[in-house]
Amino acid sequence: MIPDMPLKPPTDAPPPDLLDRLVARAARDGLLDVAYARVDSPVGPLIAARTPRGLARLAFEQYNGGLEAIVEGLSQRLSPRILEAPSQLDEVRRQLDEYFTGRRDAFDLPVDLSLVTTDFGRAVLTGTASIPFGETRSYADVAGLAGNERAVRAAGSALGRNPVPIVVPCHRVLRTGGALGGYTGGVEKKELLLRLEGTLA
Repeated sequence: MIPDMPLKPPTDAPPPDLLDRLVARAARDGLLDVAYARVDSPVGPLIAARTPRGLARLAFEQYNGGLEAIVEGLSQRLSPRILEAPSQLDEVRRQLDEYFTGRRDAFDLPVDLSLVTTDFGRAVLTGTASIPFGETRSYADVAGLAGNERAVRAAGSALGRNPVPIVVPCHRVLRTGGALGGYTGGVEKKELLLRLEGTLA
């Protein structure tokens, strides 16, 4: 008979401070192109990812197939040199927390639109980023901001592929007449964000 042995915690996981040092060294040595972390929020868990140029992805975890699918997509489309590195996303988490708790109405984060493949798509998202907190625009307005007011359908498609929702506030774009329209994380999340900003009663 094998005697009962006390269970010991695994010792193969590095302590958090060592992990932070390893991540910092990887970034310094050019071995880390994409850092990601999970962010809890009132609209569900988010996956945030940044490159040296800025925030490249803010994904609704459940809506986008889960953590593994999101990370796999980032490794294929941005770089295979990707690592879970929460300390690299501290500022993103802080600003999101301030936004959701009513202490921030504008984000001050660099954004990397490398996942956006067309000039028109980048123009749509740049125009959308200029919509102030507590205000909304129509899809036609956003198409006009991007330089082609007739390209309403293309503007809607670009917004549907927004890689950094909330920070680039595509939830502030409504159909003509005020109907909510679609949203990358589901219409109920769009409604929640608009209520948080005081746009919906």
